[in-house]
Amino acid sequence: MTRMDETVIQTPYYLIDKSKLQINMEKIARLRELSGARALLALKCFATWGVFDFMADYMDGTTSSSLNEVRLGRERFGKETHAYSVAYADHEIDEVVSHADKIIFNTIGQLQRFESQSSGIIRGLRLNPGVSSSSFDLADPARPFSRLGEWDLKQVEPVMDMISGFMIHNNCENGDFALFDRMLGQIEEKFGPLLKKAEWVSLGGGIHFTGADYPLERFAERLRRFSGEYGVQVYLEPGEASITRSTTLEVTVLDTLYNGKHLAIVDSSIEAHMLDLLIYRETAKIEPNTGDHRYMICGKSCLAGDIFGEFDFPGELKIGDRISVQDAAGYTMVKKNWFNGVKMPGIAIRELDGTITSVRSFDYEDFKSALS
Repeated sequence: MTRMDETVIQTPYYLIDKSKLQINMEKIARLRELSGARALLALKCFATWGVFDFMADYMDGTTSSSLNEVRLGRERFGKETHAYSVAYADHEIDEVVSHADKIIFNTIGQLQRFESQSSGIIRGLRLNPGVSSSSFDLADPARPFSRLGEWDLKQVEPVMDMISGFMIHNNCENGDFALFDRMLGQIEEKFGPLLKKAEWVSLGGGIHFTGADYPLERFAERLRRFSGEYGVQVYLEPGEASITRSTTLEVTVLDTLYNGKHLAIVDSSIEAHMLDLLIYRETAKIEPNTGDHRYMICGKSCLAGDIFGEFDFPGELKIGDRISVQDAAGYTMVKKNWFNGVKMPGIAIRELDGTITSVRSFDYEDFKSALS
């Protein structure tokens, strides 16, 4: 690790600001205190273990979606470690179990297949209530013919002696408490008899309860009421809620041109470094996004649509200017890739005292070793 001024770190790089991360962590700690719920970091969203020690002071552990994630959670975060996967393979199940405190199976078939291997730890099953907050089919766990969890109460009842709890993940970027409350009521209506037999229930992630205007106290009361009604320990799996607005992607302008619009090409790429912008047809965030000079900020890959978006600046952009792309922690570092061989962003951390530490950089050897 190298301490340095951010102006001398070679772009592109992700810059995690602990003072901003702490804002989310304190809200999570407050929710835990008010509701009695436990909070597990969703590693599928954010797995940058350089700040795990800091986050562990405010959270109860991690939840995973693969063997690699559950191992990372156990080794680097510690505390409570939940394992989940859409499907476990025969060759990995023993190692998964060795790292986990709880294992959650996606289907009854997987639960029964690995009954003996998982007999030594706490087991759960994913339920699919058939409703979600997602407006994007690609990300909707309740989409038609969904493979994510069991939905038939009558099929689950016969295996209740094999499990002690459930995971239900049906919130997706949901900042609407009323919608959460309504969907939780639908879950209770559909799965109430099963919930009364459970010892714990994870309500998953996708709930933006660390947002500025989210009614945290009402949310806590609803969780506490749910816990009391069914006699269960409630878990939450915040991913985005843990790290929202904590991180920027720092980039540099490499070239400018005019082709009906003013364009600026930077040393990064949405396909390689902020893939969800491409997948979900979203625009990046740049602040304050005010001024008289409007530019389309473009990535440097060969993909024609490698565009961060159009933004306003107070002056003309010049080669060498730095731009900070906001809210760049979630589903970025875990999805970055070597498309076009574009330089992979390093990772830096701004400590609470303002000093910046470069914790990871990537070079040609990393690019080459990822291939064959």
